[in-house]
Amino acid sequence: MTPMAESTQANPIDALMDRASGALAETDYFEAATLAHAGLRQARAAGDFERMARIVLPLQEARRQIREAAVDDGGRFLVRRSGDVPGDPRPGCYLIEPPLVGMDARQLREVLFERRVPALVLAREPRTSAGLWPIVGVGHRVVRTRVEPPAGVGPLADSIRRDDNDQPPPASWFVAAEEALGDAAIAAVDPGEPAAFRVDDLLERLGAVPEHEKLHQALEAACRQALREPAPAGRRHRPLVDDPFSF
Repeated sequence: MTPMAESTQANPIDALMDRASGALAETDYFEAATLAHAGLRQARAAGDFERMARIVLPLQEARRQIREAAVDDGGRFLVRRSGDVPGDPRPGCYLIEPPLVGMDARQLREVLFERRVPALVLAREPRTSAGLWPIVGVGHRVVRTRVEPPAGVGPLADSIRRDDNDQPPPASWFVAAEEALGDAAIAAVDPGEPAAFRVDDLLERLGAVPEHEKLHQALEAACRQALREPAPAGRRHRPLVDDPFSF
């Protein structure tokens, strides 16, 4: 038996990642992302920060390729009710708007991923009094930030969305809004916490903004730091998460 065969036989996570690497080499990015994500969760359950650090970058690359296909080759869509999503959904950027909420965006993202449709899905809430659009991502943790609406979109008092937006934003707006949401996810993690706790915080928020490259990189860095630190003593107690169905 070769050393590689012995290694993958000894640790099923390695075998899983061998399959993920093969999928990446064959440009099967959905399969690669699925396998790498499963490997990441298994490694965390085992407390294996070294394997987690090695898994994050292949996962980032697979997701990056899917996002770029959505942005570069797809359309742009407004979704205000379930019927706005075609039965044969197309690749592209999808903006979920009120009365739909952040959980609807998460569910749509998961459906499109299962169908292997490259998609960047964001949810926004009603315009604020300051004229900004709240953007929300829902994972095990809820992530929120506020961004400028697309150029030319003005207020409209009698709309649930509080603006006169009838056209999907340009691809550049989606990219900038997703970047801002991921940056907010990173900023929400307390740098003073033990690295093992920050790994969990980042992993939870990665579910809310799964395409964000710097969030993957922050997770990898936290995993490598957790390798150098003693394990935190005692159990961690945290407050309840935000309500993902609320504005």
